[in-house]
Amino acid sequence: MGLLKRWVEAAKEEEFADSDRKQVFLDGKDVLVLKIEGRYHAIHNVCSHAFALMVGGLVEGHEIECPLHGARFDVRTGVNLTPPAVRALAVFDTKVEAGAVFVRI
Repeated sequence: MGLLKRWVEAAKEEEFADSDRKQVFLDGKDVLVLKIEGRYHAIHNVCSHAFALMVGGLVEGHEIECPLHGARFDVRTGVNLTPPAVRALAVFDTKVEAGAVFVRI
C-alpha cells in the first residue's frame, strides 16, 4: 500500500434505505460508513479505547457511542468526546458519485 490515498467504492446509496450505517472492509481497514442528515461519514470501526466494534454503537446526532464502555466520538472529526477513550478515531473522506458511496483510503 502506497502513501497516496485513493477513492474506493464502499456501498450503494440504496443500501442505506433501511439503515444509517454499514460496516465495510476497504484495503485491509475496518470502516464504518454512516448516513446522518443526508451526509455520509466514515470512521474506523474499532474503538480507540478497547477492542469494540463501533457498528453496534448508539448514534445520536453526529455522535456515536462505543457499545462496550460508552466512550463517545464525533463522526465528523473522530474526536473522542468522553472517557474512557483518550484518542480520536480515524476518519475518512467520503463522496457520492452515480449512486455509489466512496471512501478515500
